[in-house]
Amino acid sequence: MPRHQAHLPGAAAACALFILAGCSSLQPQPVTTDQIRDRVVTDQLSMYEAQEPVNGPITFYQAAARALKYNLDYRLKLMEAALASNLRDVSTNALLPQLVASAGYSDRSNDSGGTSIGIEDGQVSLRPSTSEQRYHKVAELGMTWNLIDFGMAYYRTQQLSDQMLMAEERRRKVAQNVLQDVRNAYWRALSAQRLKPEVDQLIERTQAALRTAHEAQDRGLMPRQDVLAYQRALLDAISLLTVRRQDLEFAQAELVALMSLPPGLPLVLADTGEGALPPLTAPQATLELIALQNRPEIMEEWYRKRVNENDIKIAKAQLWPNIGIDMNVNYDSNAYLYNNYWAAIGVRVSLNLFRLLQLPALNAQQSSQEQTDNARRMALSMAILTQVRIGSLRYQLALQELDFADNSLRVDHDLLDYANAARTVTLGSELEVIRAEGRYLLSRYLREAAYSDCQAAWGRLYNSLGYDVMPEAIAKDDVDTLALEIRRTMARQEAYLPRLPAPDSAAPLAPFGQGQPLPPATPAPPAAAPQAPVARPAGASDVTSLR
Repeated sequence: MPRHQAHLPGAAAACALFILAGCSSLQPQPVTTDQIRDRVVTDQLSMYEAQEPVNGPITFYQAAARALKYNLDYRLKLMEAALASNLRDVSTNALLPQLVASAGYSDRSNDSGGTSIGIEDGQVSLRPSTSEQRYHKVAELGMTWNLIDFGMAYYRTQQLSDQMLMAEERRRKVAQNVLQDVRNAYWRALSAQRLKPEVDQLIERTQAALRTAHEAQDRGLMPRQDVLAYQRALLDAISLLTVRRQDLEFAQAELVALMSLPPGLPLVLADTGEGALPPLTAPQATLELIALQNRPEIMEEWYRKRVNENDIKIAKAQLWPNIGIDMNVNYDSNAYLYNNYWAAIGVRVSLNLFRLLQLPALNAQQSSQEQTDNARRMALSMAILTQVRIGSLRYQLALQELDFADNSLRVDHDLLDYANAARTVTLGSELEVIRAEGRYLLSRYLREAAYSDCQAAWGRLYNSLGYDVMPEAIAKDDVDTLALEIRRTMARQEAYLPRLPAPDSAAPLAPFGQGQPLPPATPAPPAAAPQAPVARPAGASDVTSLR
């Protein structure tokens, strides 16, 4: 037996053992407790790593910059967009012909060969012979091109290109929503920072007055009915102030989460005052046209329509005549061959006639798909128009509510001054002062809430227009640089918006929300003039949210 044949049984046994070992490794392997613990520790470190430290009070623009740079939802969308781009690059390689190199050897236990017999008489005309060695080496380098494979790869590459653009639109939407949430949470958190010390102080005074009322009741210094009414009023004041304080503290926790800061980190916001709220003088029809041109949801639906169209094209490509071209270079070490090296080329044409029966059904599917895509886009467009209209009305009503809150605050301030001026040493006088302080503090809270609602309403309208306010390259910018860029962009957009003309059907608007050139720069507003988006619960799907 030749030496190379002696290794065949051993190789077969090794392959059998390898297959058995692979089958045994397919059993379910539960995650261990140590693996879970390591995963939790690693995730906690990854959530807060590589962040710039907070070196001072945080402005609105810095909060927006931190949210865009470190928010985990936005970072996820960035990674999905990068993944879609990589998948598209991989698919592009499928357009190339297949170039395959192979090598190996062939071995058999006996000689191949044969004989031949006469057709008429059945007599053996050739003694048994062979033209192939038992052991010989082979190698091949072949290139194959197929028309149907090329067509399907072409349309799939177009689909992946559109899916990459869809991922980019989803990234834009997440960025806009993050900015909107930061805007609303920032102003409520700033209100908490302003009012919380005063609320705590008034709660302490109210509790002290309540203890004094209990002592007066025990000593019989006041009629029981008056003392109980006094205590009831104090308890109502404590309850109301406590609820307001909790609401303010929740805003701070929400802002910390949006910026992906570690829990427990002291949060100090820059109290730079309130900026003037922008006027809304642009025609309603102009705002609606801008939204239809800019909204990421509309663009995503447009790209999805192209993806669906390419699905039909891929199905129709399978009906084409299949043209295949094969070219290869071969080598065989078989000593009985006259030519051990040779090249070959071949062309094949084939057509599956039964597949042509699918053409009417594919045409009907294409028509139905196009109608469905158009109907979906129309429904989404109507929802966006509704959101713009409601956002505009909500902003106008919020401005009226802010004016009412300003008047209420002025009246309660005058009542507090009067109560302090008329204060005496009696319990009733002290109660009246505490009531006046509580009303005044509540009016301040309502006024702060009204201003936050105005910012939220403006942010909702601003978001409904689909404007982008951040640079394309976020990862390479530090927080301060990104904050400055966001501030400049928002200032120029807000200065440009009131000057928009009525739409002209012959010349569609070209707002600067998707890469169009910005209008000439205008002076930036004061540092405290950010206009902020409204926060909505995650997953909201009402027609005015479109999150």
